[in-house]
Amino acid sequence: MELKKFIDKKPYVIAGPCSAESEEQILQIAKELKGTADVFRAGVWKPRTKPNSFEGIGKDALKWMQQAQLQTGMKVATEVATAKHVELCLDAGIDMLWIGARTTVNPFYVQEIAEALKGVDIPVFVKNPIHPEIGLWLGAFERLNKSGITQLSAIHRGFYSYEKLAFRNDPKWELPIKLREEVRDLSIICDPSHISGNASLIEDVSQTAMDLNMDGLMIETHNNPSKALSDANQQILPIDLENILNNLILRDAKLRDEAFKKELFAYRNQIDILDTKIIDLLNERKNIVEEIGHFKNKNKLTIFQIERWFDILKNRKENAKTLGIDEQMIAELFELIHKYSILTQTKIMR
Repeated sequence: MELKKFIDKKPYVIAGPCSAESEEQILQIAKELKGTADVFRAGVWKPRTKPNSFEGIGKDALKWMQQAQLQTGMKVATEVATAKHVELCLDAGIDMLWIGARTTVNPFYVQEIAEALKGVDIPVFVKNPIHPEIGLWLGAFERLNKSGITQLSAIHRGFYSYEKLAFRNDPKWELPIKLREEVRDLSIICDPSHISGNASLIEDVSQTAMDLNMDGLMIETHNNPSKALSDANQQILPIDLENILNNLILRDAKLRDEAFKKELFAYRNQIDILDTKIIDLLNERKNIVEEIGHFKNKNKLTIFQIERWFDILKNRKENAKTLGIDEQMIAELFELIHKYSILTQTKIMR
């Protein structure tokens, strides 16, 4: 995938209201964000989960975005979900576009947008799909890139979860990291507003994103958040955005001091040794699992005994708690180990 870098600072800040509500609102927020944000954003079309919700002003709001460009000199961006949206945005001179989570999930929609953008290499951001499917996210970039779009960036906005969480969307930080492993030159912007769903959590999520070496932030910013027509709980005032950015601790991804490099190398060497030991122990465990599989097969026992599994899970979590290790992490680890143990014994039984 051939990409052209267009984000030249860190953090690259995209800010503005969830929805364009009026020309007065757009211009007021844009003027307050000038000097703080690099790009002014506003949703013109709003794909909502349920009908009868505010679905955006539509194409008339593009005129307000043009005025924001003219009066502030800022670049402007909005979301597109169809080829028609793309056409209208290009005619209006919108500088950047993003594809939302509900559009990324559908390859047909993404392909339609990619076709509409052929011959126009402007920056396009792609939000992660609603559910944690890395293939759909990666596929969207491939479709756009094949249409000649080289200025591409990801937006990490979290993933829907059936579990009750402190966040609106589960960050699953490992997935944007996995995406970067797949496309090394791809920049990644974090959307703390949609991850948190709560204005009070935005600063913490923003700091985590910077600690994970993400390239920037997209934060929903409103002149009167409590009166916003969409996502009121997760929008903040422009002054609050400025304070959050001022409070961010920006860390270097590379060590430049030789003494620090040596110290870090020593720590990493210890980790490498421990990881090797873990793999050796897992191999020993696998060998015993195979022996148990042969024993069960010989004695006509079922592979899965639920009481034994419950005992393992309870015991391992108690051990973790005693050592001060996160119980949920241990539970997920042993669920994965147990899954492969069952697969190993299933092969023996056949």
